[in-house]
Amino acid sequence: MTTIADNLAAVRERIANAADRAGRKSSEIRLVTVSKTIDVERIKEAIAAGATDLGENYVQEALEKWQAIGPAARWHFIGHLQKNKARHAVEAFDMIQSVDSAELAGEIGKRALARGGAVDVLIEINVAEEEAKFGATPSDALALAEQVSTIQGIRLQGFMGMAPFVGDPDDARPYFARLKGLWDKLPKEQRLWLSMGMSHDFEAAILEGSNMVRVGTAIFGARKAKTGL
Repeated sequence: MTTIADNLAAVRERIANAADRAGRKSSEIRLVTVSKTIDVERIKEAIAAGATDLGENYVQEALEKWQAIGPAARWHFIGHLQKNKARHAVEAFDMIQSVDSAELAGEIGKRALARGGAVDVLIEINVAEEEAKFGATPSDALALAEQVSTIQGIRLQGFMGMAPFVGDPDDARPYFARLKGLWDKLPKEQRLWLSMGMSHDFEAAILEGSNMVRVGTAIFGARKAKTGL
């Protein structure tokens, strides 16, 4: 039976192989271990095996975990964030990857300033323009980035997005390429992170330029659905 450590090592090997295929260094690519719905003990096991970054989708759940784990890893918020939960998100997360409006960015910035600092953010782009998904449209991405970059309490560091779920990961590559093309148009100081690629397609994302992948199922196994947070 494979362990979390085994799975984490296998994912890192796959990242390294994909980076090699793309003519890149694996050290350039940050792995965010998606720990939503995963219990604290299993998360601690992942950290002990070398996980440095954790991705969470639900603010209240993440706050409870943060109280148990603390700054043993960098915490990333990757789910849809409502404005009324921005204050709590700023308390726990090192990076908020799912900013999709200037209004949300403004609220995050205000809350960060009230705490005496600033928060790293990515703008979420709905690259396939799917109705059921959140994120700015590709046509609005650069204008929104310009707006967000002027907000105090915010450090804009790039884009985040996901491709539609497809049977063959190579079919996701045009979507990743489109997002990379938008990211390339950001000012240099905002092109720190391009967060794209999950368990089923992160290798394709790396081939198209991703330098941050969000992987949960391939590390922890299939998770139970969670609602209401």
